[in-house]
Amino acid sequence: MNGDRHLEGRAALVTGSVQGIGLAIAEALAAAGARVAIHGLASPDQVRAAEAAVRAAGAPDARFLDADLRDVAAIDAMMAAAEAWGPLDILVNNAGIQKTVTLAEATAETWDAIIAVNLSAAFHTMRLALPAMAARGFGRVVNIASVHGLVASREKAPYVASKFGLVGMSKVAALEYAAVGDRLSGGVTVNCICPGWTETTLIEPQVAARAAAHAGDRTAGIASLLAEKQPSLRMSDPAEIGALTAFLCHRSAHNITGAAIPVDGGWTAQ
Repeated sequence: MNGDRHLEGRAALVTGSVQGIGLAIAEALAAAGARVAIHGLASPDQVRAAEAAVRAAGAPDARFLDADLRDVAAIDAMMAAAEAWGPLDILVNNAGIQKTVTLAEATAETWDAIIAVNLSAAFHTMRLALPAMAARGFGRVVNIASVHGLVASREKAPYVASKFGLVGMSKVAALEYAAVGDRLSGGVTVNCICPGWTETTLIEPQVAARAAAHAGDRTAGIASLLAEKQPSLRMSDPAEIGALTAFLCHRSAHNITGAAIPVDGGWTAQ
């Protein structure tokens, strides 16, 4: 699908999209012709830079929608604004937070924050977006889960719980909307992408810790991380997640729904 503008006339919202995977997804949708609403915790300069990047990638329009995803009322307002600007054809729930901590050391505040942003926020955006998509016969929800929505790791209980929940919830939504529309309209699909190690700021604390254990050698620290889990020994680039998201939004992907697609260099094949 590279190079085609199959999303001309479509409008998308990508949460957590001022940097990293989210921005790469926003740029990929823009390159396919979509108008893109971005969202995230950002300074005015970061917002302007992200909007400029999305427009430069090919979006006919780009705008920033602000919402604290821990606040249901704020999510309601964001989704109403997105639908009024749209109407919204594509929803990508990418916003996420993580804290590496043992069960014994995890606090209630850590649990509540991670579940709220990673899982509950996606529930609220989906319940608000999907009925209108169904009424129009076309819609795409792509939830950026994680390899930790498929397998577990130590010291990540809140994060793993949120991502397993996101994968399960996405399957339910996919079933509920599977029969909407047809091949011509494109139908309504709900899928998860489950990245393994990807070059983003989210993993920087883990990279730094490994580098410290290797006398400050960042390259050695990254190699150590990958050797434990990711057989390819290669990190993914955020643009690769963006390209997969754009493909899932193509009308020809109408029968790909309820999937949790790993992009993990063989991690979950072991």
